[in-house]
This record gives sequence, structure tokens and C-alpha cells, in this order.
Amino acid sequence: MTTGDRAFVIVQSPWTATLDKLLSEVQDDLLLVSPFIKLSRITEVIATLHRRGVDRGLKVEVLTNIHPESVLNGALDLEALQALADRIPRFALTHLPGLHAKVYAADLRMVVITSANLTDPGVSRNIEYGVACRDTAVISEVRRDFERYATLGASIPLGELPGLVADAHELKTLYIRAQQTIQAPARRAFRRKLESASVRVLQNRARGKTTQSLLIDTILFLLERGPMTTSELQPLVQQLQPDLCDDSVDRVIDGVHFGKKWKHYVRSAQQALKRSGQIRFDGAQWHLTVSSMSRLR
Repeated sequence: MTTGDRAFVIVQSPWTATLDKLLSEVQDDLLLVSPFIKLSRITEVIATLHRRGVDRGLKVEVLTNIHPESVLNGALDLEALQALADRIPRFALTHLPGLHAKVYAADLRMVVITSANLTDPGVSRNIEYGVACRDTAVISEVRRDFERYATLGASIPLGELPGLVADAHELKTLYIRAQQTIQAPARRAFRRKLESASVRVLQNRARGKTTQSLLIDTILFLLERGPMTTSELQPLVQQLQPDLCDDSVDRVIDGVHFGKKWKHYVRSAQQALKRSGQIRFDGAQWHLTVSSMSRLR
């Protein structure tokens, strides 16, 4: 279903026409939020923008979750991100761990919030459901939310993409070999490459930030929703920062700690925010201070 003059409409599968409508209207800023992205669908997006003559001046922002397993199982094509980098001069890419939302916005003209990934099944074959909105205030709020979410992720320099694409090709080759043989060397080679690819992503995640600064940003983001106890905060921090708060690992990459001690680091970040006057504790819950709220706005 496509949008007309109504502020909100239901979007049912297939929603190809709605996506085409969104791409036909964008002029300045296209936001694509999807954990799974396929080259076939991105090729069509680029072709549509090129036909309209907006591909060279348009800003295209992508938020996705560059998880090695997603690349390995074919859910995410790094080649799709490389295609955008090659064809769209104003392309920006953010890796956001834990991302599950699917949101597509054309300027302040239209936003689609849906269950559908930016894949052929997601757009045209799966049973998906969502809503398209033309209310400027709502679109502005959605965009602000994802600008804030993006600060919790990692901006990926486009120069890193060829290396990630090469890693993906090698991983897939090693995976096939490991599946076809019971030889331990093949399995070990696959595990080493998978770890190497994971570290490459985490290095971009760590660039320019410390563990504490990443957790500080996350705590402030959560407390914007309202006061919370520490026990309420911790699982939400873990949801938003799963790689920083992974109970199963304990490693340090470029000075950023990923792993077991995460609850200690969350408490340290809370205390740092308290000392700087950005949050306060009333004996039960943590609150943003007035000065902190004014800065965030």
C-alpha cells in the first residue's frame, strides 16, 4: 500500500510499491536502518536514485549490524555496502550491535517503520507488516532517535570496507572447506579468520572512544526515557551494547574492554556521570540532572 495524503497508512507485504514511492521522493537525505541488507536490493536502490539524478548529491545513511555470522550465513552482503560507497559520494555507514529495527526515511517527507529487512524476501516475499508516515513531527522524532542510536554504535570509515569484503570472501571459502572436511586444520583456520573478522569490526567500534565513554553515552541515552534503578539499567545497557557486555568473553582491543567485567564498568560509568553532575541518585533510582537534560536537547 502506498501513501497518499493520509499521515499514516498500513504497509503490508509485498511493500515494493511503498519503497519505490519513498525512493522517488527523497531529495536530500535517505536513512536506511536494517540489520540484514542484500546486494540485489541495494542495486535497485542505487539504480532508482541514479535514474532520478540524485545519487551524486544525496546523503545516504545506513545503520546495520556488521556481525561476522550474518555475513557468513548470507543475511548481510558487505558487497552491498561497498556498492553504496562506490556510487554514493555522501554515503555514511554505522555499525550498531544489537540492531533489530527496520526503518526507512526520505528526508522529512516519509518514513516507513516495518518488520522487513532490506532484502528481496523482506521487501517482496515474506509476510511483513508496518506503517508509513508523512507526519513531519513524527519523522523528525524518528530521525532524532536513530541519530542518538548511531552515537552508541561505530562509524565505519569507508576505507575499511574493502578489507571487510575480503574477509567475508575468505570466511565463506574457509567455511565451505570446513563443512566439507573433518580435518581439524580446516576448522582451526576458519575459527582464526572468524575471530580476525570480529576483531576488525571491534577495532572500528573502539576507535576514538574508551569503554567508559561508550557506556556513559548509553546510560545517558537510557535515562532520557526516565529514572531507572541500577538493576533496570544493566540489562538495557547489555541489550544496546552486546559486544561490550558479553558474559562469555574477556578481551581488550585498542584499549576498549569487551567482556566479563562489564557490570563493573557500568557502575564506574554511573559514578563518573554522578561526579560530573550529569546524573543523580535518589537512593533508589538514577535521574538525569536538569543541566544534563538541557545539554542533550
